[in-house]
Amino acid sequence: MEGTHTMPDPAVPPTPPVPLESLLAREDLDLRQIAGPSDAGTVIHWAHTSEMADPYPYLLGGELLLTAGVHVPEGADLDAGSGAGVDLGAGSGARAGYFAEYVARIVAAGGAALGFGLAPVFDTVPPALVTACDAQGLPLLEVPPRTTFSGVARAVWQLMAQARLAELRRVAEAQQSLAAAASRPDPVPSVLRQLARRVGGRAVLYGPEGATIASAGRPTGTDDADAALAQLADVVRPSVPGTPTSATDSKAGTHLAAYALGAGQGFVLGVAAPQRDPGDHTIASVAAVLLSLLTGEHQSGTGAARSSALVRLLLGAPPADVAGLLGSGRWLVVHARPETRSPDAVAASALGAALGSPLVDLAQDVVRVLVPADREPAAQPGWTLGVSAAVAPAEWASADTQAGRALARARATRTALVRHGERAGLADLVAPRDAADHARLLLAPVADSPALTETLRTWLSLHGSWDRTAVALSVHRNTVRQRIARCAALLDTDLDDPDVRMELWFALRRP
Repeated sequence: MEGTHTMPDPAVPPTPPVPLESLLAREDLDLRQIAGPSDAGTVIHWAHTSEMADPYPYLLGGELLLTAGVHVPEGADLDAGSGAGVDLGAGSGARAGYFAEYVARIVAAGGAALGFGLAPVFDTVPPALVTACDAQGLPLLEVPPRTTFSGVARAVWQLMAQARLAELRRVAEAQQSLAAAASRPDPVPSVLRQLARRVGGRAVLYGPEGATIASAGRPTGTDDADAALAQLADVVRPSVPGTPTSATDSKAGTHLAAYALGAGQGFVLGVAAPQRDPGDHTIASVAAVLLSLLTGEHQSGTGAARSSALVRLLLGAPPADVAGLLGSGRWLVVHARPETRSPDAVAASALGAALGSPLVDLAQDVVRVLVPADREPAAQPGWTLGVSAAVAPAEWASADTQAGRALARARATRTALVRHGERAGLADLVAPRDAADHARLLLAPVADSPALTETLRTWLSLHGSWDRTAVALSVHRNTVRQRIARCAALLDTDLDDPDVRMELWFALRRP
């Protein structure tokens, strides 16, 4: 398909560009456009100052290039002559030709606009430059002497920050509305309606065979666009290894996008809209995650079984009695924490899908996932994971504790995934009841303070590292020192003695 290309995975929406007219509206800058087209659609992505005679190698495209004309050759007429833009000979023709070539290089590099400062080199903008910008369609701004280039650049970044904040708010509101739609009695049509509303277009769910399952929003208006969207869905529908999970195209002035749902399900989300804002890919990707979960439940039929298991647990049935409804004999508990932000419901669901389980719990800053033991968890980009040993349902509670401790160790050691160890050791040679009695007696002086016992356990597991223990427990390193000193005093022992540390470690490992 013409123009088809795959899209990167969504993280946060890219920074929106700044409309040139918004920069011109800033009264504190007093900028004035004196040449080039006055197009409301002209946008700039950043501001760049350069006095190079050839700015082409230093531009990325989309810039407002700022110059005071230091690079302009001396000794030539500043007026635009009949030779403007024709050659680079001597005299006034050389000067006119210089400006034409200079503007041509900016346009070739994708520059969005040119700002010319009236001080300290020139008192007025050279007419030859005005003529060249008009001829080649490059907006030319006059920068008054009182306005610094750094002030213009700062204004651009301020406008970009405002636009980005507005876009992030729009995306956040869309995520909330999509999540709410997914919880309605008719979740699939509700998600499609909400997505179509948020992108100002049409959303279509295609089945594994290509048929339209459901749709919402305004029609594209042309049969060509509808057919192109269906063809784009075929591009991302899983067929062979390496098939892209998302792709875009355009047809008849309509922006098209398609997203494969889930792992090999065959369902595809199609989106058509008259324009595509920076956050639309993120919004559509959130809808795709939700629809993946919804269509996955529809195909597998496990949703009712999970509901039944939950009801039985709430009514008092032991975990072992309901585990069969969930389809596995042994289980892993995974504790996960994102590296840069607090998790939300959508991120938690996406993590569960990546780990192969819909049994997800979002608890403050930690996501817990109950995973069948035959689905070995792998490290996930952007997350830190702690994984328990494989256990039977009756041991879910102890596995939850194991996963929490593994996550603390993973965060302290900056490791993407840490698993709880299952190897037998010397402690297993002691009868469990005798070991528990000994641990209770040894730790009695600190048993009434969970903070002290957990700090001691973490500190010992991290080989006495103050800094890593502080990270694992999310406290200050001085707090760790104070707690360990308190433990040493209450236990009346030398915590620098390796034999003491070993005995305490064995005791602290008892349930």
